[in-house]
Amino acid sequence: MADAPGADAPPAIEVAGLVKAFGGRRVVDDVTLDVRTGEIAGFLGPNGSGKTTTIRLMCGLLTPDAGTGTVLGRDIRTEARAIKLDVGYMTQKFSLYEDLTIEENLRFVAGLYRLPDPRRAVADTLADLGLTSRKRQLAGSLSGGWKQRLALAACIMHRPRLLLLDEPTAGVDPKARREFWDEIHSRAADGLTVLVSTHYMDEAERCHRINYISYGKLVARGTVDEVIAGAKLTTLVLDGGDLPRAARMLRDDPAVDQVAPFGTTLHVTGRDGAALRRATGAAATASGASLRDAETSLEDVFIQLMGASQDNMA
Repeated sequence: MADAPGADAPPAIEVAGLVKAFGGRRVVDDVTLDVRTGEIAGFLGPNGSGKTTTIRLMCGLLTPDAGTGTVLGRDIRTEARAIKLDVGYMTQKFSLYEDLTIEENLRFVAGLYRLPDPRRAVADTLADLGLTSRKRQLAGSLSGGWKQRLALAACIMHRPRLLLLDEPTAGVDPKARREFWDEIHSRAADGLTVLVSTHYMDEAERCHRINYISYGKLVARGTVDEVIAGAKLTTLVLDGGDLPRAARMLRDDPAVDQVAPFGTTLHVTGRDGAALRRATGAAATASGASLRDAETSLEDVFIQLMGASQDNMA
């Protein structure tokens, strides 16, 4: 088996006990994580869970109230400026100038980073991301997928060693999402480290490891298989018969944590496998449905983790 990315190198990100509060409420609450060099690390969690704030703490845009850490070997408290120069940060919202062309936007970014040969850097970046033929197109006229590509170009033009992506594929069609992830994997294979927040389970499964944060606390981490196994959930599927009746029977059963229709089937998940089988078997018999085992999905695990977490804003 091949070694994991960066197995022999110092971590690109290593933080411990990060805390950040706004208005007396902890948005980031004692978060400890590491990201290996050359790794694609997923950062997942519901809206308002603290993902964006944590990313901003790590890239030097915010100062933690407590906690320590290094990013690319630099202290997040005392060397924030140096970190910013070696990190590419792609925000949730398209943040370039829509009334400038692709080329003009990249020239502006090259100026911000004071690149020694900005004209060459822009030309190389346009070619690298397949933007040369569109370089005179206004950014505001681009589709979501091309805006995403331009934003990525602006992030990597100064050749950072770490890329922080905050929900980069929101509002992008499936083809553009697939192409974006192919690009990210290609960059990681060349040694770029990536931390990406996402809501999409298929994207999480493309990461080397994932970190799940809920209401400011890191509640699960590891490979996808490790996180699923660690949840210790059982999932069963009912097929055929009177599924609405089965669902009504199961939703109030204490052995059942989740009941979800999937097309013409009903997926049922719970922590106590034996009790779940008894309850689901009774519902299957009463409704005339067939019953079979199924693999627990990453989505099942995340919904379970959300339900078990305490809302820090309540």
